[in-house]
Amino acid sequence: MSRVMMSGNEAIARGAYEAGCAVAAAYPGTPSTEILESLSAYRDDIFCHWACNEKVAAEIALGAAIGGARALCAMKHVGVNVAADPLFSMGYSGVNGGLVVVSADDPGCHSSQNEQDNRLYAPHMKIGMMEPSDSEECRVFTAAAFELSERFDVPMLIRVTTRICHSKSLVSAGERTGTPVRNY
Repeated sequence: MSRVMMSGNEAIARGAYEAGCAVAAAYPGTPSTEILESLSAYRDDIFCHWACNEKVAAEIALGAAIGGARALCAMKHVGVNVAADPLFSMGYSGVNGGLVVVSADDPGCHSSQNEQDNRLYAPHMKIGMMEPSDSEECRVFTAAAFELSERFDVPMLIRVTTRICHSKSLVSAGERTGTPVRNY
């Protein structure tokens, strides 16, 4: 393992890569944009797609997960409102491959039109939630979220904030695990 400086967004991407994520979709919006930008560095292993909106990003990731692949979708906090329809259904439909939804909240409205706390979505969606506090936890929690998603057959929400997304700290970068696509 090498120790490198990474932003929270870069570390989320690294955690997804190390966990064997195969599909990633997102809609750009600060503070989450750099997640898919960072994932594109691993495009030989991860299919990356900029969606036309957050709902479509969530549906792309859900389709991949139901099909057995590990998938991630990322959006800023107000994007969760746009994606609410499929996100609420995911908790009930279940997943096959691990599914991680990243909500990048923006306390203080640094780059957003409003302030909302998306932690409250998780219990209403009947899904699990994790909230990392630094870049290393972003990497570790993202990888763990895939395992938990598959174990309990529900998506996992990773809730980060602007400060966590854009601040940098040391991360222990590991190797990619060979996670096969599960049978449907």
